[in-house]
Amino acid sequence: MSRASTQLSEKARTALPAHVAIIMDGNGRWARERGLPRVEGHRRGAESVRAVLRCASSLGIRHLTLYAFSIENWNRPKAEVDTLMKFLGRYLKTEQAEMDQNNVRLRAIGQLDRLPGFVREQLDATSASLDANTGTTLNLALSYGGRTELVDAARVLAAKAQSGELAPADIDEQTFADHLYTAGTPDPDLLIRTSGEMRVSNFLLWQISYAELVVTDRLWPDFGEADFCAALEAFANRARRFGKV
Repeated sequence: MSRASTQLSEKARTALPAHVAIIMDGNGRWARERGLPRVEGHRRGAESVRAVLRCASSLGIRHLTLYAFSIENWNRPKAEVDTLMKFLGRYLKTEQAEMDQNNVRLRAIGQLDRLPGFVREQLDATSASLDANTGTTLNLALSYGGRTELVDAARVLAAKAQSGELAPADIDEQTFADHLYTAGTPDPDLLIRTSGEMRVSNFLLWQISYAELVVTDRLWPDFGEADFCAALEAFANRARRFGKV
């Protein structure tokens, strides 16, 4: 039995979500409260990613989606964005062995063409090196926005309808889902948000329709395995009716 499993009740171990999504909030606030540069918050936040990914992998959670960089984040000062992109490229390289050791696969969703070339190249290289793994799939939401995702899907469907490839009457929920960035991935069962903010911040707007929400005041750099397990316990104690009695 894994160390993570020992922190969970039997009920939680038998009711694990297949897909957990996390809005990792609070890196900047964590650094500011300690008089540190913002990049230090992101560095410590990466340690939390490692801890949560190890835990998810050891428990057998099939999908973990992390909100790493939003469409709106491009509006931050250029110096900060450049630093974040360098940090991301370095993370993808240095964490490759760790992910491989934990049998993790890597995917990314978002407008990836907006990422700098060196980040895209490293993302492709790391993903390819982990492609044969069979454990948890880590989905990094990069240059991602929920509304942008919906618009992009609508444009593709409109083009197919205009060309006659698809009849408008044949477009249903499944057809729409098949044209999202997350096509082929089950919707999240559990959405965790750190730092206590009570909003979903344009994240997986279509996919979280029936996700259970857990909000914690813990800032992301302070979020660890015990916090992740606490969220799984909360999930196990929810009654998921999906609109039924």
